[in-house]
This record gives sequence, structure tokens and C-alpha cells, in this order.
Amino acid sequence: MKLFNFFKRKKRRGFEVLENFQEHFANGSVKKPVRKTNDSAGYDICAIGDYVIPPNTKAIVNTGLTAYMGSDEWLALFVRSGLAYGNNLTLQNATGVIDSDFYGNHILILLRNEGEEVFRVNHGDRIAQGIFLPYLKADEDAQSSKQERNGGFGSTGVKAA
Repeated sequence: MKLFNFFKRKKRRGFEVLENFQEHFANGSVKKPVRKTNDSAGYDICAIGDYVIPPNTKAIVNTGLTAYMGSDEWLALFVRSGLAYGNNLTLQNATGVIDSDFYGNHILILLRNEGEEVFRVNHGDRIAQGIFLPYLKADEDAQSSKQERNGGFGSTGVKAA
């Protein structure tokens, strides 16, 4: 059903707002991801909600988004460089990987505070960047598992209950 809806749209790649988060985008308190300049690679992704991240801890930050792309593409997620440099923030997993079959699931940002002070994320803050990228498959890929995704965050390779 998800794949049918993807192909029905005839769009190549982009972001959609999940139903439960529509109000934040409709009232303008959060913006859909955009590139800030013509030559920017990354789409700025904003937080939905307020978060307090003490030193040496992590927080899962809502974005209210899902992404769609071609079957040979992925969305790379990175913490914004200004937050990394100025506030010692990182992504817990270094680079977020959003696969094309993740469509319909909530993109969450796993921020880690490596600094010595509490960091606050405010509703609407730009916290991450997403970059759409192609990928290549190995020769042996035809023998790979053809298992379908069973959920969202952290679900690859996990069997349905």
C-alpha cells in the first residue's frame, strides 16, 4: 500500500508532513525542510517540541516528517554544523540513514549532548540537515534478503511481533 501511494504521486523525492503533525506546519510554527541557498546540499530539518538535553545524554527529537525517494536512493541525516561546533552536539549514530522503504514512518533525530552544559532545543529550531543520495548495490545483491520493513525507527531486521 505504501509503495503504491508513492508511485501514484509521481514525485521524485521530498518530504511530507505526517498526519499527527499537520497543525505545526499549517500554523507556521515549524517549516518544511528547505535548502537555504541555491548551492546548499542539505535540507534544514526543524524540531517539533521543546527538549532539554543534559551533558552526556541523548534525546529523540520529533520532526513530524517522512521522506520519499527512489528505490536506489537514501536520505542522509547530519547534525547542523553550527550546533556541532558551537554546542558539542552530535547525532548518536553519527549519520542517520533513512531508506526509501522507510516512507510513511516518522523521521526522528537522535541528538547527543557531548558538551558540559545543558542544551535546549526549542520548537521550530533547525537541528539537522538531510541530503538525498544515490547508492550502489553489490554484485551478490540478487541473493540478498527481500524482507519487507516492519516499522519505523530501528526496525530493520526486527521480526514483527
